Amino acid sequence: MGKLIAIRHGQSIWNAENRFTGWVDVDLSEKGVLEAEKSGKLLKDLNLKYDIYFTSYLKRAIKTLEIILKIVGKESKYTKAWELNERHYGALTGLNKAETKEKLGEEQFNQYRRSWDNPPPILDKESEYSSQKDSLYKELKNVPNTESLKNTYDRVIPYFEKNIQEHLKQDKNIIISAHGNSLRALCKYLFNISDKRINELEIPTGNPLIIFFNKNLKIEKCYYLDKEREKKIILNQ
Repeated sequence: MGKLIAIRHGQSIWNAENRFTGWVDVDLSEKGVLEAEKSGKLLKDLNLKYDIYFTSYLKRAIKTLEIILKIVGKESKYTKAWELNERHYGALTGLNKAETKEKLGEEQFNQYRRSWDNPPPILDKESEYSSQKDSLYKELKNVPNTESLKNTYDRVIPYFEKNIQEHLKQDKNIIISAHGNSLRALCKYLFNISDKRINELEIPTGNPLIIFFNKNLKIEKCYYLDKEREKKIILNQ
């Protein structure tokens, strides 16, 4: 069975500014570039053969993948899928997280940020941060104006089942460069995390998570490559 390397993009400019980003196409920060470069070196040191690569439509994930592929010595041929985009944060998009928490109160803030099925208020279609008129999504009929994690799960998992897991069964090693919430959705599915516990899962930027499967596509083991920046992995809870 192939191995899956899931990596959240390196720190973005808005990560550094502590802003809700969602579908806004911001670039990597200088620190994010360094995180991507370190990820590439860690993956190169594994001496694995990397076969297939997936990423989102957003440049922070794409650039992270391109940096990694250059370091591991692979051509930059990869598949982009809007289904792997970050969760859409609705009307929270662009807001500072600390200021928003103070305004909304901790309970409501955490409901919007970490709950399973409670989306933030919708983003006005005329907002400067709206993706409704973005040419990237001209083929997408229903561009979201807000999403819960469940909404994100409902696009990530069908895409994974249809387009990615078959390659694992063919003993291919796969790299997915995506986002905090699209990877939280994927981990919920793969790690069998409950609706209640998923709010506890944190995905660090720029730290490859390698997942080993048995022949039934059940996880045998998984771990972050950068031990200094790893987060708790939640399995079957």
